[in-house]
Amino acid sequence: MTTPSLPTAVGLSPLVRSLVLIAAAIGFLFDTYELLMFPVIGAQALSELLQVEQNSTDVRLWAGRMLWMAALSGGIFGLFGGVLVDRFGRKTVMVGSILLYSLSPVAAAGSTALWQFVLFRCTTFIGVCVELVAAVTWLAELFEDKRQRERAIGWTLAFASLGGILVTEVFNAIVAWLEYQPQGWEWLNQVGISPTPWRYTLLTGLVPGVLILLLMPFVPESRIWREKKLAGTLRRPRIAELFSPELRRTTMVTTILSACSYGAAFGALQLGPSVMVAGLPEVQQARLEAREKTSSLQATLKSLPAEERRHVLEQLQQAQTAVPRLIDDKRGQMQRWQEIGGLTGRILFALLVVYVASRVLIRLFLIPGLILFPLTYGVLYYGDFALFCLALFLCGLVTVAQFSYVSEYLPKVFPLHLRGTGSSFATNIGGRMIGTMAAVINTELLAPLFTGENPHRVAWAAAVIGTAVYALALLASFFLPPPRQEND
Repeated sequence: MTTPSLPTAVGLSPLVRSLVLIAAAIGFLFDTYELLMFPVIGAQALSELLQVEQNSTDVRLWAGRMLWMAALSGGIFGLFGGVLVDRFGRKTVMVGSILLYSLSPVAAAGSTALWQFVLFRCTTFIGVCVELVAAVTWLAELFEDKRQRERAIGWTLAFASLGGILVTEVFNAIVAWLEYQPQGWEWLNQVGISPTPWRYTLLTGLVPGVLILLLMPFVPESRIWREKKLAGTLRRPRIAELFSPELRRTTMVTTILSACSYGAAFGALQLGPSVMVAGLPEVQQARLEAREKTSSLQATLKSLPAEERRHVLEQLQQAQTAVPRLIDDKRGQMQRWQEIGGLTGRILFALLVVYVASRVLIRLFLIPGLILFPLTYGVLYYGDFALFCLALFLCGLVTVAQFSYVSEYLPKVFPLHLRGTGSSFATNIGGRMIGTMAAVINTELLAPLFTGENPHRVAWAAAVIGTAVYALALLASFFLPPPRQEND
Protein backbone atom coordinates (compact mmCIF):
# COMPACT_ATOMS: atom_id res chain seq x y z
CA MET A 1 0.00 0.00 0.00
CA THR A 2 1.43 3.39 -0.96
CA THR A 3 1.64 6.26 1.51
CA PRO A 4 -1.00 8.95 0.81
CA SER A 5 0.49 12.05 -0.80
CA LEU A 6 0.09 15.46 0.80
CA PRO A 7 -3.21 16.94 -0.39
CA THR A 8 -2.91 19.93 -2.70
CA ALA A 9 -5.06 23.04 -2.86
CA VAL A 10 -5.38 25.60 -5.63
CA GLY A 11 -3.27 28.74 -5.09
CA LEU A 12 -1.66 27.58 -1.83
CA SER A 13 2.05 27.13 -1.27
CA PRO A 14 3.34 23.85 0.24
CA LEU A 15 3.96 25.63 3.55
CA VAL A 16 0.44 27.07 3.70
CA ARG A 17 -1.04 23.69 2.71
CA SER A 18 0.81 22.09 5.59
CA LEU A 19 -0.37 24.77 8.01
CA VAL A 20 -3.98 24.28 6.86
CA LEU A 21 -3.77 20.56 7.54
CA ILE A 22 -2.07 21.11 10.91
CA ALA A 23 -4.69 23.68 11.96
CA ALA A 24 -7.54 21.37 10.95
CA ALA A 25 -5.96 18.40 12.71
CA ILE A 26 -5.50 20.41 15.93
CA GLY A 27 -9.10 21.60 15.76
CA PHE A 28 -10.48 18.10 15.25
CA LEU A 29 -8.19 16.59 17.90
CA PHE A 30 -9.28 19.04 20.58
CA ASP A 31 -12.93 18.85 19.51
CA THR A 32 -12.93 15.30 20.79
CA TYR A 33 -10.55 16.07 23.65
CA GLU A 34 -12.98 18.64 25.08
CA LEU A 35 -16.05 16.54 24.28
CA LEU A 36 -14.76 13.34 25.87
CA MET A 37 -13.58 14.98 29.06
CA PHE A 38 -16.97 14.31 30.60
CA PRO A 39 -16.96 10.50 30.31
CA VAL A 40 -13.55 10.55 31.99
CA ILE A 41 -14.18 13.13 34.73
CA GLY A 42 -17.98 13.15 34.92
CA ALA A 43 -18.63 10.66 37.70
CA GLN A 44 -15.85 12.09 39.86
CA ALA A 45 -17.04 15.67 39.33
CA LEU A 46 -20.70 14.86 39.93
CA SER A 47 -19.84 12.82 43.01
CA GLU A 48 -17.97 15.77 44.52
CA LEU A 49 -20.47 18.46 43.56
CA LEU A 50 -23.51 16.39 44.61
CA GLN A 51 -21.67 14.93 47.64
CA VAL A 52 -22.70 11.34 46.89
CA GLU A 53 -20.99 8.06 45.96
CA GLN A 54 -19.94 7.51 42.33
CA ASN A 55 -22.28 4.52 41.93
CA SER A 56 -25.32 6.37 43.28
CA THR A 57 -28.60 6.99 41.49
CA ASP A 58 -27.95 10.76 41.46
CA VAL A 59 -24.71 10.30 39.54
CA ARG A 60 -26.44 7.98 37.07
CA LEU A 61 -29.26 10.45 36.48
CA TRP A 62 -27.07 13.53 36.18
CA ALA A 63 -24.59 11.77 33.90
CA GLY A 64 -27.39 11.22 31.40
CA ARG A 65 -28.90 14.67 31.94
CA MET A 66 -25.61 16.48 31.45
CA LEU A 67 -24.74 14.63 28.28
CA TRP A 68 -28.08 15.60 26.81
CA MET A 69 -28.28 19.15 28.20
CA ALA A 70 -24.85 19.98 26.81
CA ALA A 71 -25.70 18.41 23.48
CA LEU A 72 -29.06 20.22 23.36
CA SER A 73 -27.30 23.55 23.85
CA GLY A 74 -24.73 22.62 21.23
CA GLY A 75 -27.43 21.58 18.79
CA ILE A 76 -29.45 24.78 19.10
CA PHE A 77 -26.56 27.22 19.03
CA GLY A 78 -24.59 25.02 16.64
CA LEU A 79 -27.36 25.35 14.05
CA PHE A 80 -27.12 29.11 14.17
CA GLY A 81 -23.36 28.74 14.13
CA GLY A 82 -23.74 26.94 10.79
CA VAL A 83 -25.67 29.93 9.44
CA LEU A 84 -22.85 32.18 10.66
CA VAL A 85 -20.35 29.97 8.81
CA ASP A 86 -22.22 30.68 5.55
CA ARG A 87 -22.68 34.37 6.33
CA PHE A 88 -19.34 35.46 7.79
CA GLY A 89 -16.82 32.89 6.60
CA ARG A 90 -15.53 29.46 7.49
CA LYS A 91 -12.21 30.48 9.04
CA THR A 92 -13.58 33.37 11.11
CA VAL A 93 -16.28 31.30 12.80
CA MET A 94 -13.88 28.38 13.29
CA VAL A 95 -11.45 30.56 15.28
CA GLY A 96 -14.22 31.96 17.48
CA SER A 97 -15.63 28.52 18.25
CA ILE A 98 -12.22 27.12 19.21
CA LEU A 99 -11.66 30.00 21.62
CA LEU A 100 -15.07 29.34 23.17
CA TYR A 101 -14.40 25.66 23.81
CA SER A 102 -10.90 26.45 25.10
CA LEU A 103 -11.94 28.96 27.75
CA SER A 104 -15.09 27.18 28.95
CA PRO A 105 -13.32 24.16 30.55
CA VAL A 106 -11.04 26.51 32.46
CA ALA A 107 -14.11 28.21 33.89
CA ALA A 108 -15.67 24.80 34.66
CA ALA A 109 -12.57 23.82 36.66
CA GLY A 110 -13.50 26.40 39.28
CA SER A 111 -17.08 25.16 39.71
CA THR A 112 -18.34 25.09 43.29
CA ALA A 113 -21.94 24.21 42.42
CA LEU A 114 -23.54 21.84 39.94
CA TRP A 115 -25.18 24.60 37.89
CA GLN A 116 -21.78 26.15 37.16
CA PHE A 117 -20.39 22.84 35.94
CA VAL A 118 -23.46 22.31 33.76
CA LEU A 119 -23.28 25.83 32.30
CA PHE A 120 -19.65 25.63 31.23
CA ARG A 121 -20.03 22.12 29.86
CA CYS A 122 -22.82 23.51 27.69
CA THR A 123 -20.68 26.38 26.36
CA THR A 124 -17.87 23.91 25.69
CA PHE A 125 -20.25 21.78 23.66
CA ILE A 126 -21.47 24.82 21.70
CA GLY A 127 -17.93 25.62 20.63
CA VAL A 128 -17.27 22.02 19.57
CA CYS A 129 -20.51 21.82 17.58
CA VAL A 130 -19.76 24.96 15.60
CA GLU A 131 -16.06 24.20 15.04
CA LEU A 132 -16.60 20.80 13.45
CA VAL A 133 -18.93 22.13 10.76
CA ALA A 134 -16.80 25.22 10.10
CA ALA A 135 -13.57 23.24 9.80
CA VAL A 136 -14.91 20.51 7.48
CA THR A 137 -16.56 23.09 5.21
CA TRP A 138 -13.32 25.11 5.18
CA LEU A 139 -11.26 22.07 4.18
CA ALA A 140 -13.77 20.93 1.56
CA GLU A 141 -13.47 24.29 -0.23
CA LEU A 142 -9.71 24.75 0.10
CA PHE A 143 -9.03 21.33 -1.45
CA GLU A 144 -11.05 21.38 -4.66
CA ASP A 145 -9.82 18.14 -6.25
CA LYS A 146 -12.18 15.33 -5.22
CA ARG A 147 -9.61 12.71 -4.23
CA GLN A 148 -7.34 15.19 -2.50
CA ARG A 149 -10.29 16.66 -0.62
CA GLU A 150 -11.38 13.23 0.57
CA ARG A 151 -7.87 12.47 1.76
CA ALA A 152 -7.49 15.84 3.48
CA ILE A 153 -10.78 15.51 5.37
CA GLY A 154 -10.39 11.79 6.08
CA TRP A 155 -6.87 12.00 7.49
CA THR A 156 -7.33 15.21 9.50
CA LEU A 157 -10.54 13.81 10.99
CA ALA A 158 -8.51 10.83 12.17
CA PHE A 159 -6.90 13.18 14.68
CA ALA A 160 -10.29 13.54 16.36
CA SER A 161 -9.86 10.09 17.86
CA LEU A 162 -6.43 11.00 19.14
CA GLY A 163 -8.23 13.60 21.23
CA GLY A 164 -10.14 10.89 23.06
CA ILE A 165 -6.96 8.92 23.68
CA LEU A 166 -5.07 12.04 24.75
CA VAL A 167 -7.66 13.19 27.30
CA THR A 168 -7.71 9.69 28.80
CA GLU A 169 -3.94 9.59 29.16
CA VAL A 170 -3.83 13.14 30.52
CA PHE A 171 -6.41 12.22 33.16
CA ASN A 172 -4.48 9.06 34.08
CA ALA A 173 -1.24 11.05 34.34
CA ILE A 174 -2.90 13.66 36.55
CA VAL A 175 -4.33 10.94 38.81
CA ALA A 176 -0.86 9.39 39.18
CA TRP A 177 0.81 12.77 39.77
CA LEU A 178 -1.65 13.80 42.47
CA GLU A 179 -0.97 10.56 44.34
CA TYR A 180 2.63 11.72 44.75
CA GLN A 181 1.78 15.41 45.18
CA PRO A 182 -1.67 15.50 46.78
CA GLN A 183 -1.51 19.25 47.42
CA GLY A 184 -1.18 20.01 43.69
CA TRP A 185 -0.11 23.51 42.72
CA GLU A 186 -0.45 25.99 45.55
CA TRP A 187 -1.31 28.90 43.24
CA LEU A 188 -4.35 27.01 41.95
CA ASN A 189 -5.50 26.35 45.50
CA GLN A 190 -5.35 30.09 46.12
CA VAL A 191 -7.77 30.80 43.26
CA GLY A 192 -10.24 28.16 44.42
CA ILE A 193 -9.27 25.17 42.26
CA SER A 194 -8.70 22.21 44.55
CA PRO A 195 -6.17 19.49 43.59
CA THR A 196 -8.58 16.91 42.21
CA PRO A 197 -8.02 15.07 38.90
CA TRP A 198 -11.23 16.29 37.27
CA ARG A 199 -10.48 19.97 37.93
CA TYR A 200 -6.88 19.72 36.73
CA THR A 201 -7.98 17.84 33.59
CA LEU A 202 -10.42 20.65 32.75
CA LEU A 203 -7.60 23.20 32.96
CA THR A 204 -5.79 21.50 30.08
CA GLY A 205 -8.65 22.55 27.79
CA LEU A 206 -6.92 25.90 27.30
CA VAL A 207 -4.23 24.35 25.07
CA PRO A 208 -6.09 24.38 21.70
CA GLY A 209 -6.96 28.06 21.95
CA VAL A 210 -3.30 28.96 22.32
CA LEU A 211 -2.22 26.77 19.40
CA ILE A 212 -4.94 28.02 17.05
CA LEU A 213 -4.21 31.67 17.83
CA LEU A 214 -0.63 31.04 16.72
CA LEU A 215 -1.61 29.31 13.44
CA MET A 216 -4.68 31.13 12.15
CA PRO A 217 -2.93 34.31 10.87
CA PHE A 218 -1.01 32.14 8.37
CA VAL A 219 -3.89 30.22 6.75
CA PRO A 220 -6.46 31.59 4.25
CA GLU A 221 -10.22 31.80 4.14
CA SER A 222 -12.11 29.58 1.66
CA ARG A 223 -11.31 30.94 -1.82
CA ILE A 224 -14.65 29.95 -3.36
CA TRP A 225 -16.67 31.45 -0.52
CA ARG A 226 -14.57 34.65 -0.45
CA GLU A 227 -14.81 35.22 -4.22
CA LYS A 228 -18.60 34.84 -4.25
CA LYS A 229 -18.93 37.02 -1.18
CA LEU A 230 -16.84 39.81 -2.70
CA ALA A 231 -18.66 39.52 -6.02
CA GLY A 232 -22.03 39.80 -4.31
CA THR A 233 -23.24 36.50 -5.82
CA LEU A 234 -23.28 34.48 -2.59
CA ARG A 235 -26.88 33.65 -1.76
CA ARG A 236 -28.15 34.28 1.76
CA PRO A 237 -28.49 31.03 3.75
CA ARG A 238 -32.02 30.18 4.87
CA ILE A 239 -32.82 27.23 7.13
CA ALA A 240 -36.20 26.79 5.42
CA GLU A 241 -34.43 26.04 2.13
CA LEU A 242 -33.18 22.78 3.62
CA PHE A 243 -36.74 21.49 3.35
CA SER A 244 -37.35 22.58 -0.22
CA PRO A 245 -38.33 19.74 -2.62
CA GLU A 246 -34.75 19.69 -3.94
CA LEU A 247 -33.08 19.24 -0.56
CA ARG A 248 -35.73 17.63 1.65
CA ARG A 249 -34.54 14.05 1.14
CA THR A 250 -30.90 15.06 1.62
CA THR A 251 -31.67 16.86 4.86
CA MET A 252 -33.79 14.07 6.33
CA VAL A 253 -31.49 11.16 5.49
CA THR A 254 -28.30 12.87 6.65
CA THR A 255 -30.04 13.99 9.84
CA ILE A 256 -31.15 10.41 10.57
CA LEU A 257 -27.65 9.01 9.94
CA SER A 258 -26.09 11.62 12.19
CA ALA A 259 -28.68 11.01 14.92
CA CYS A 260 -28.05 7.26 14.87
CA SER A 261 -24.27 7.55 15.13
CA TYR A 262 -24.52 9.96 18.07
CA GLY A 263 -27.23 7.79 19.61
CA ALA A 264 -24.82 4.86 19.74
CA ALA A 265 -22.05 7.03 21.20
CA PHE A 266 -24.11 8.78 23.86
CA GLY A 267 -26.60 6.03 24.65
CA ALA A 268 -23.91 3.39 25.09
CA LEU A 269 -20.21 4.19 24.63
CA GLN A 270 -19.96 7.37 26.72
CA LEU A 271 -21.98 5.93 29.58
CA GLY A 272 -19.48 3.09 29.96
CA PRO A 273 -16.62 4.97 31.67
CA SER A 274 -18.94 7.33 33.55
CA VAL A 275 -21.60 4.90 34.88
CA MET A 276 -21.15 1.24 33.86
CA VAL A 277 -17.59 1.03 35.22
CA ALA A 278 -18.94 0.91 38.78
CA GLY A 279 -20.76 -2.36 38.01
CA LEU A 280 -17.88 -4.34 36.53
CA PRO A 281 -17.41 -7.77 38.18
CA GLU A 282 -13.91 -6.85 39.42
CA VAL A 283 -15.19 -3.61 40.96
CA GLN A 284 -18.08 -5.41 42.66
CA GLN A 285 -15.68 -7.98 44.13
CA ALA A 286 -13.31 -5.22 45.32
CA ARG A 287 -16.23 -3.36 46.91
CA LEU A 288 -17.28 -6.48 48.83
CA GLU A 289 -13.73 -7.12 50.03
CA ALA A 290 -13.31 -3.47 51.04
CA ARG A 291 -16.50 -3.55 53.12
CA GLU A 292 -15.40 -6.72 54.91
CA LYS A 293 -11.94 -5.34 55.56
CA THR A 294 -13.30 -2.00 56.75
CA SER A 295 -15.66 -3.72 59.19
CA SER A 296 -12.84 -5.89 60.52
CA LEU A 297 -10.46 -2.95 60.97
CA GLN A 298 -13.11 -0.84 62.68
CA ALA A 299 -13.75 -3.67 65.11
CA THR A 300 -10.01 -3.96 65.76
CA LEU A 301 -9.73 -0.23 66.45
CA LYS A 302 -12.21 -0.42 69.28
CA SER A 303 -10.04 -2.91 71.16
CA LEU A 304 -6.75 -1.01 70.74
CA PRO A 305 -5.36 1.76 72.94
CA ALA A 306 -4.97 5.16 71.28
CA GLU A 307 -1.18 4.89 70.92
CA GLU A 308 -1.45 1.67 68.87
CA ARG A 309 -4.11 2.78 66.42
CA ARG A 310 -1.99 4.60 63.82
CA HIS A 311 -1.09 1.57 61.69
CA VAL A 312 -4.66 0.28 61.70
CA LEU A 313 -5.99 3.72 60.75
CA GLU A 314 -3.64 3.76 57.75
CA GLN A 315 -4.93 0.35 56.67
CA LEU A 316 -8.50 1.58 57.12
CA GLN A 317 -7.85 4.59 54.90
CA GLN A 318 -6.34 2.35 52.23
CA ALA A 319 -9.35 0.04 52.35
CA GLN A 320 -11.76 2.96 52.01
CA THR A 321 -9.94 4.40 48.97
CA ALA A 322 -9.26 1.07 47.21
CA VAL A 323 -12.54 0.96 45.29
CA PRO A 324 -12.42 4.57 44.00
CA ARG A 325 -8.85 3.96 42.82
CA LEU A 326 -9.87 0.76 41.05
CA ILE A 327 -12.83 2.53 39.41
CA ASP A 328 -10.54 5.28 38.13
CA ASP A 329 -8.16 2.66 36.74
CA LYS A 330 -10.91 0.68 34.99
CA ARG A 331 -12.49 3.89 33.72
CA GLY A 332 -9.23 4.90 32.09
CA GLN A 333 -8.81 1.48 30.49
CA MET A 334 -12.34 1.42 29.10
CA GLN A 335 -12.01 4.92 27.69
CA ARG A 336 -8.59 4.09 26.23
CA TRP A 337 -9.74 1.00 24.37
CA GLN A 338 -12.87 2.51 22.87
CA GLU A 339 -10.91 5.59 21.78
CA ILE A 340 -8.19 3.47 20.18
CA GLY A 341 -11.03 1.72 18.37
CA GLY A 342 -12.38 5.08 17.26
CA LEU A 343 -8.96 6.09 15.93
CA THR A 344 -8.73 2.82 14.04
CA GLY A 345 -12.17 3.47 12.56
CA ARG A 346 -11.14 6.96 11.43
CA ILE A 347 -7.99 5.60 9.78
CA LEU A 348 -9.90 2.77 8.13
CA PHE A 349 -12.39 5.30 6.76
CA ALA A 350 -9.57 7.51 5.41
CA LEU A 351 -8.08 4.51 3.61
CA LEU A 352 -11.37 3.37 2.09
CA VAL A 353 -13.16 6.63 1.26
CA VAL A 354 -11.30 7.18 -2.02
CA TYR A 355 -11.98 3.67 -3.31
CA VAL A 356 -15.37 2.53 -1.96
CA ALA A 357 -18.77 3.93 -2.99
CA SER A 358 -20.63 5.89 -0.31
CA ARG A 359 -23.52 3.48 0.27
CA VAL A 360 -21.24 0.45 0.44
CA LEU A 361 -18.77 2.20 2.74
CA ILE A 362 -21.32 3.16 5.40
CA ARG A 363 -22.72 -0.38 5.47
CA LEU A 364 -19.27 -1.82 6.12
CA PHE A 365 -19.55 -0.19 9.55
CA LEU A 366 -23.29 -0.52 10.18
CA ILE A 367 -23.74 -4.27 9.70
CA PRO A 368 -21.07 -5.34 12.26
CA GLY A 369 -22.52 -2.86 14.75
CA LEU A 370 -25.85 -4.68 14.74
CA ILE A 371 -24.06 -7.67 16.26
CA LEU A 372 -21.45 -5.92 18.39
CA PHE A 373 -23.63 -3.72 20.59
CA PRO A 374 -26.02 -6.33 22.02
CA LEU A 375 -23.11 -8.75 22.47
CA THR A 376 -20.88 -6.20 24.20
CA TYR A 377 -23.34 -4.67 26.64
CA GLY A 378 -25.71 -7.59 27.07
CA VAL A 379 -23.15 -10.38 27.50
CA LEU A 380 -19.44 -9.45 27.62
CA TYR A 381 -19.88 -6.64 30.17
CA TYR A 382 -20.63 -9.27 32.82
CA GLY A 383 -17.58 -11.42 32.07
CA ASP A 384 -13.84 -11.10 31.47
CA PHE A 385 -12.70 -7.46 31.50
CA ALA A 386 -10.06 -7.92 28.77
CA LEU A 387 -12.63 -9.41 26.38
CA PHE A 388 -15.05 -6.61 27.21
CA CYS A 389 -12.38 -4.03 26.35
CA LEU A 390 -11.75 -5.74 23.00
CA ALA A 391 -15.47 -5.47 22.27
CA LEU A 392 -15.39 -1.79 23.26
CA PHE A 393 -12.55 -1.32 20.78
CA LEU A 394 -14.71 -2.72 17.97
CA CYS A 395 -17.79 -0.72 19.04
CA GLY A 396 -15.70 2.44 19.02
CA LEU A 397 -14.33 1.55 15.59
CA VAL A 398 -17.68 1.12 13.83
CA THR A 399 -19.30 4.10 15.58
CA VAL A 400 -16.59 6.73 15.21
CA ALA A 401 -15.96 5.77 11.56
CA GLN A 402 -19.52 6.93 10.92
CA PHE A 403 -18.67 10.37 12.32
CA SER A 404 -15.95 10.70 9.67
CA TYR A 405 -18.32 9.39 7.02
CA VAL A 406 -21.07 11.91 7.79
CA SER A 407 -18.63 14.85 8.10
CA GLU A 408 -16.98 14.08 4.75
CA TYR A 409 -20.28 13.36 3.01
CA LEU A 410 -22.23 16.48 4.04
CA PRO A 411 -20.30 19.16 2.06
CA LYS A 412 -20.83 17.07 -1.08
CA VAL A 413 -24.63 17.11 -0.94
CA PHE A 414 -25.45 20.71 0.01
CA PRO A 415 -24.97 23.78 -2.26
CA LEU A 416 -22.18 26.27 -1.47
CA HIS A 417 -24.37 28.88 0.22
CA LEU A 418 -25.93 26.19 2.46
CA ARG A 419 -22.93 24.00 3.25
CA GLY A 420 -22.50 25.32 6.74
CA THR A 421 -26.23 25.51 7.42
CA GLY A 422 -27.06 22.07 6.00
CA SER A 423 -24.10 20.36 7.60
CA SER A 424 -24.89 22.03 10.90
CA PHE A 425 -28.54 20.97 10.77
CA ALA A 426 -27.68 17.32 10.14
CA THR A 427 -24.84 17.24 12.67
CA ASN A 428 -26.25 19.45 15.40
CA ILE A 429 -30.01 18.95 15.21
CA GLY A 430 -29.77 15.31 14.15
CA GLY A 431 -26.66 14.28 16.03
CA ARG A 432 -26.16 16.63 18.95
CA MET A 433 -29.83 17.21 19.84
CA ILE A 434 -31.77 14.13 18.75
CA GLY A 435 -28.99 11.53 18.83
CA THR A 436 -27.65 12.52 22.23
CA MET A 437 -31.12 12.16 23.74
CA ALA A 438 -30.14 8.50 23.86
CA ALA A 439 -28.19 9.29 27.05
CA VAL A 440 -31.34 10.41 28.86
CA ILE A 441 -33.41 7.69 27.23
CA ASN A 442 -30.93 5.20 28.65
CA THR A 443 -30.51 6.51 32.19
CA GLU A 444 -34.02 7.79 32.89
CA LEU A 445 -36.39 5.78 30.67
CA LEU A 446 -34.92 2.41 29.69
CA ALA A 447 -32.52 1.64 32.56
CA PRO A 448 -35.27 1.74 35.26
CA LEU A 449 -37.14 -0.96 33.31
CA PHE A 450 -34.39 -3.49 34.05
CA THR A 451 -33.49 -5.09 37.38
CA GLY A 452 -30.19 -5.05 39.26
CA GLU A 453 -27.75 -2.34 40.23
CA ASN A 454 -27.74 1.00 38.42
CA PRO A 455 -24.66 0.25 36.26
CA HIS A 456 -26.16 -3.07 35.11
CA ARG A 457 -29.43 -1.42 34.18
CA VAL A 458 -27.55 1.15 32.08
CA ALA A 459 -25.63 -1.64 30.31
CA TRP A 460 -28.82 -3.46 29.31
CA ALA A 461 -30.34 -0.21 28.07
CA ALA A 462 -27.15 0.44 26.05
CA ALA A 463 -27.55 -2.94 24.33
CA VAL A 464 -31.11 -2.04 23.30
CA ILE A 465 -30.24 1.47 22.11
CA GLY A 466 -27.17 0.36 20.15
CA THR A 467 -29.08 -2.32 18.29
CA ALA A 468 -31.99 0.01 17.49
CA VAL A 469 -29.95 2.92 16.12
CA TYR A 470 -27.74 0.67 13.97
CA ALA A 471 -30.81 -0.97 12.46
CA LEU A 472 -32.36 2.43 11.67
CA ALA A 473 -29.12 3.78 10.16
CA LEU A 474 -28.79 0.71 7.94
CA LEU A 475 -32.31 1.30 6.63
CA ALA A 476 -31.61 5.02 6.02
CA SER A 477 -28.43 4.19 4.05
CA PHE A 478 -30.58 2.89 1.18
CA PHE A 479 -31.95 6.42 0.65
CA LEU A 480 -28.65 8.34 0.51
CA PRO A 481 -28.69 10.97 -2.28
CA PRO A 482 -25.78 11.23 -4.76
CA PRO A 483 -23.21 14.07 -4.39
CA ARG A 484 -23.87 17.37 -6.13
CA GLN A 485 -21.74 18.86 -8.90
CA GLU A 486 -18.45 20.37 -7.69
CA ASN A 487 -18.83 23.87 -6.17
CA ASP A 488 -22.52 23.96 -6.97
